[in-house]
Amino acid sequence: MSPEYPFDEAATARAAVDDSGVLVGWNAGAERLLGWPGGEVLGRPAARLLAGAGPPPPDGIRWHGTVTLRHRDGREIPRWLVAHHREPQADRPGRWLLFSPLDDGTPPPGTDDPLATAALVQSPCAVAVYDDRLRLRRVNAAMADVIGLPEERVRGLRLAEIGGRPQSEELERRMLQVLTTGRPADVQTYLRTGGEERAHAWLARMAPVTDDRGRVRGVCLAAHDITENVLARERLQIVNEASVRIGTTLDVTRTAQELADVFVPALADIVSVDLLDPQEHGEPPSPLTAPVRLRRSAHRSVSPGTPEAVVEPGAQEPYPEGSPQADSLITGRTILAAPATAGMEAWLAGDAARARRVREFGIHSTMSVPIQARGLTLGVAVLRRFRRQDPFTPDDVLLAEEVTARAAVCIDNARRYSRERDTALALQRSLLPRTLPRTAAVDAASRYLPAARAGVGGDWFDVIPLSGMRVALVVGDVVGQGIQASATMGRLRTAVRTLADIDLAPDELLTHLDDLVVRLSAEAGGDGSPGEVGATCLYAVYDPVSRCCALARAGHPPPMVMEPGGTPRQITMPAGPPLGVGGLPFESTELQLPEGSVLAFYTDGLTESRERDTETGRRLLRESMAACAERAPGAGQGADGASLDETCDRVLRALLPVGGVADDVALLLARTRGLPASQVETWHIPPDPALVAPIRKQVVDQLDAWGLQEAAFTAELVVSELVTNAIRYGAHPIRLRLIHDEVTLICEVSDTSHTAPHLRRAKSWDEGGRGLLLVAQLTQRWGSRHTSEGKTIWAEIDLLAQL
Repeated sequence: MSPEYPFDEAATARAAVDDSGVLVGWNAGAERLLGWPGGEVLGRPAARLLAGAGPPPPDGIRWHGTVTLRHRDGREIPRWLVAHHREPQADRPGRWLLFSPLDDGTPPPGTDDPLATAALVQSPCAVAVYDDRLRLRRVNAAMADVIGLPEERVRGLRLAEIGGRPQSEELERRMLQVLTTGRPADVQTYLRTGGEERAHAWLARMAPVTDDRGRVRGVCLAAHDITENVLARERLQIVNEASVRIGTTLDVTRTAQELADVFVPALADIVSVDLLDPQEHGEPPSPLTAPVRLRRSAHRSVSPGTPEAVVEPGAQEPYPEGSPQADSLITGRTILAAPATAGMEAWLAGDAARARRVREFGIHSTMSVPIQARGLTLGVAVLRRFRRQDPFTPDDVLLAEEVTARAAVCIDNARRYSRERDTALALQRSLLPRTLPRTAAVDAASRYLPAARAGVGGDWFDVIPLSGMRVALVVGDVVGQGIQASATMGRLRTAVRTLADIDLAPDELLTHLDDLVVRLSAEAGGDGSPGEVGATCLYAVYDPVSRCCALARAGHPPPMVMEPGGTPRQITMPAGPPLGVGGLPFESTELQLPEGSVLAFYTDGLTESRERDTETGRRLLRESMAACAERAPGAGQGADGASLDETCDRVLRALLPVGGVADDVALLLARTRGLPASQVETWHIPPDPALVAPIRKQVVDQLDAWGLQEAAFTAELVVSELVTNAIRYGAHPIRLRLIHDEVTLICEVSDTSHTAPHLRRAKSWDEGGRGLLLVAQLTQRWGSRHTSEGKTIWAEIDLLAQL
């Protein structure tokens, strides 16, 4: 007797035969039946106990039938046996367990037997009654069908001997609890019964059987096939999981992978998701024809590493007519196929690698489900089975179509979002400078990172060449994110460039820009109420001749400056109100910068985050700039430290998280340069027209000294016209200045009059009015700017064009 079964087991003849046919088990019931003690038969061929021909080879894991056995005294005994096969385990080989019930003297059931009356013979529910030794006494017709054996053959056997599976042994242990405690129990299990290829889900309800005195005389077991209910719950669970797990992001590849993850292993052993490449401009695809080219977006398998897959993620594959993918996409419906079908055979015959995988892994059932949304076909999900032996059913098709339909909406949304985001990013990139201009005043580098969620925003930066070799540096941030903020940013950037062209001082430029934002805000309100347009901006002008930098800001973070050999520091300057407040003044700050100083302009997305305060962000910015300055100079670098591009990258790595930023980030670094005094010459002009000729002579001599003889003729004409106009229409004192670098010669004439010249077309009989027209035709560009003393007329000559 075993602890699990405390009763005498001799009521059943029991033997065990390993896969090689040797007897490895023999109980007292077997000795009682055939008279052979265990010591004489164990370890010997089981065929020695057969009289005549043995049974046919078993087909499956259970066998039953009548065989003729040989008694120890020579008699031949016909006996009905049931045999169950146990798979090999680590500590023992495979074996067959054989059982035969013995007559233990128990009378057959009668009408007055409480155990017999408990058997509801005509009940549609499968019922079995076991006695107080847990041996079968009675089954009804429904239970006999479930077992697959007649009652008279299995009467007297235990449940574990009839079922022969580990689940049967677990049920028997629960029956023993019912027998000893007198309390009923319910057990849900999976069993393969009655020759079924597929295990069914069963609810076993066990209740004690008592006599008229209330004594427990046995156990009644009623079995209910709940397979359909379980499958319905599983399908509902898969649908619920799909609604939660699919579409967590607006990324097409991630969504496709989530679809594959939901299907495996709940519905299939391997799943691949192949998508059509999106059409240009989002146009609907033309009618599909074979072969169909699909791109593998995701796959998943019950096997680690998905060794069954032929196509790698991201690769494109053509699918010809007859393949489940092409047939499903062209017809727009789900296709069930097996390798033996004609279409599949023809397809696999032309694809040796795929056919080899099908044979190697035993793929026997394929379901191809089209991915469709808004009337458009996006791709196909292909489900395959090789570990699960049952083929796909119509219910599986309905479930796969339901889950795929949900995923199709998410994939379509992700594609539409990606298309709109790409359009928005293209718009924003078109509004930002693609490359920074090369100037004699500064070397510059920049970085822009859009917000991770919005994708586009209102941060911008710019480097604007000004007259006199000067340069304007600007960085701004429009309130909000998205297309609206990006469009507003484009308008403000254009306005800054326009205002910069007329050479306004930084505080004056911000005043005009503030008026523009106020008007934009009023337009955004529409109904007369104030709108929500707002922005911050920092504007700086650097002069490489004087090394002076003038700055003003409108609510924007102040810049950092690092002078050669020094440490980074924040420039102290008035904050100024944000743009759009209106009516409040802006103030400029001027500082002298040695050549090689590095200015850092940035938006608040660089230094502000939820994980740290603003001051910590600024400290990290200073530290990263200082770390770059400590590097030894090399090719393309400044007087000290790393190149500006390397500094930009180091700053972003130090301050920004890996997973993306919550707000836009704009960073502009500029290293100042200076023009040596030898490249600048100034003359003070007396207000006498007769002295224009000597002035022209001095200009030509200076150009000879600079080695710019090729530009002497053009420069002489330009200087003559500008000086003459200043003497005739300007106010004393008058000053002439020449500036040059490798590619440009600048002629500037300044006076104290605030009257600006303008270009006009002189009539044929006019004696004058052609001077500025001549200057405009001879120079690369020309213009005027107002100064605190008056105005300056300037003209730029392209030295390369004079060669």
